[in-house]
Amino acid sequence: MEKKSNKYHLTLELKEYANGETQPPKLLAFDFGNHDEVFSIIERLREKDPFNDQDQATEFALGLKLFSEGMIKHRNNPIFEELKEAFPLFMKRLKSL
Repeated sequence: MEKKSNKYHLTLELKEYANGETQPPKLLAFDFGNHDEVFSIIERLREKDPFNDQDQATEFALGLKLFSEGMIKHRNNPIFEELKEAFPLFMKRLKSL
């Protein structure tokens, strides 16, 4: 039986290239699930503001949740081998902030 997860829809739009150009426009949209309520994670990290920049905290929280959910779903994939011991320690430190 598949575990229940929160369901999300993410839209990412490239607004401007590093060289200042705005063309060609790019848009990516996809659905994903996560066992955590991602908005509450973002809110908590924004409140803790570990980078003294709430936008950076938001980016970090979203990236971390997307990455960690993939790691959980594919925990036996060899690509994550080096992180198996380090990642739980990192998460404990992050939660202790």
